[in-house]
Amino acid sequence: MSEPVIAADGRPLKASLNRALRRQKLRALALIAPLLIFILVSFVMPIADMLFRSVQNEIVGDTLPRTVVALDGWDAESDDAPGEEVFAALYTDMALAVEYKSHTRLGSRLNYETTGIASLFRKSGRRVSKFDTDVYTEAFQAADPSYADPAQWAEWMADDSIRAKLPVTANTYDDWSKMIIEAEGDVPGEEEPWDFVYTALYTDATNGAQLPVAVDVSDIAPVSLQQQFGDIDDKWLEPNIWRTIKTYAPKYTNGYFLNSVDLMKGASGVEARPENEQIYITLFIRTMIMSLSIMGMCVLLGYPIAWLLANLKDRTANLLMILVLLPFWTSLLVRTSAWKVLLQQQGVINDVLVWIGLVADDNRLELINNQTGTIIAMTHILLPFMILPLYSVMKTIPPSYLRAAKSLGATDWTAFWRVYFPQSVPGIGAGCILVFILAIGYYITPELVGGTKGVFISNRIAYHISSSLNWGLAAALGTILLTIVMVLYWVYDKIVGIDNVKLGG
Repeated sequence: MSEPVIAADGRPLKASLNRALRRQKLRALALIAPLLIFILVSFVMPIADMLFRSVQNEIVGDTLPRTVVALDGWDAESDDAPGEEVFAALYTDMALAVEYKSHTRLGSRLNYETTGIASLFRKSGRRVSKFDTDVYTEAFQAADPSYADPAQWAEWMADDSIRAKLPVTANTYDDWSKMIIEAEGDVPGEEEPWDFVYTALYTDATNGAQLPVAVDVSDIAPVSLQQQFGDIDDKWLEPNIWRTIKTYAPKYTNGYFLNSVDLMKGASGVEARPENEQIYITLFIRTMIMSLSIMGMCVLLGYPIAWLLANLKDRTANLLMILVLLPFWTSLLVRTSAWKVLLQQQGVINDVLVWIGLVADDNRLELINNQTGTIIAMTHILLPFMILPLYSVMKTIPPSYLRAAKSLGATDWTAFWRVYFPQSVPGIGAGCILVFILAIGYYITPELVGGTKGVFISNRIAYHISSSLNWGLAAALGTILLTIVMVLYWVYDKIVGIDNVKLGG
């Protein structure tokens, strides 16, 4: 059996080589670590957050926990509103939510699904503290003074045997104590419980629970919380509001994705949205068609320009390249605004066409606030992203190839089509990918020149992020758009082959 080869440091040579290799890998990892961290923070984490927001729906259950549980026993397909038990749960949840100021955020969330809920929650939040439930408070305190003692309440709620007998009261008191500390900054043991805590105590008592100090609750006239909410707004007595709350009660929902494809969650399952609300499928299709059109226009316009730059003398080509790059040195907003001036019916382009007699003065072309305006403006803006990859690839094609083809009897067209064009295809592929991906996510230019029929799905994403604040729907739309791009990229790879895409020799 042969002895292992020993290195100069006395270790086996194989172990020394492995150790040196590990050091090299660690040094390489240290060099690329800043780039990996940057990609993680600026790319991976935002996408992960977007994916999470597209299904996140915790606000309903967190704001109305008792109401959500009480609604489990209510039939969502019923034509009647739920019973008193649900309204009692809503009263407690709403009283707490008002102090945390979370009822308005919840109303905004549910308003995305049913119009009018936001104002309903705001109105109810202002009036829930004025409910007639103080009759329970007064009745218990009149029956025994200990019910008005904050310290006694704290002692009762610290006793496990009492808590077990008063489950509703204990749960309500715990949340009240938490709210007193977090929202009010006070000490629960020094504050008299609020009316909704006594309402919970009355609920336990009427359910046969043994009270810490006996009170005859049969003499207390019950307060109808259903009627109290109905007095605020009769929408609370409509089942549609409660269906929305129950439907969107889970912590995670597919509702945003359904809305993104013009569907909705109904009482009996997934339903199509009303025809006048179906916009997103149309926008997705329009975005794909217009992005492909812009890409095609860039190929048709960019290819001859790139060929000219690649075959001119360097001095002339460099001068023309400055003109190609000039738009990069001008603000996008300025370029788009310039197109608004050029394309409008009283603009420069229409004036020229009228002047040369191609268009009648009373029949000027509509080139703005439609798809035509968007395609023209975005083709101009994205054209350099097609020219540059084409130019870099064409620059590597030796001119001698064409001369050799002609010397063998090929015509100019045959030499170009059979020899030159196939070698420039990798540049076309690179330019198409760049232009298409940039076009599909553009929203500033379509917003300014597209009107109502020339906007992209990205414009709706921007609207939901900055105006309607419906980040869940924006995240769902963004996720679908990302998926579409990845699918198209996969199809492109299968048909053309991503290895054939080049940015230069």
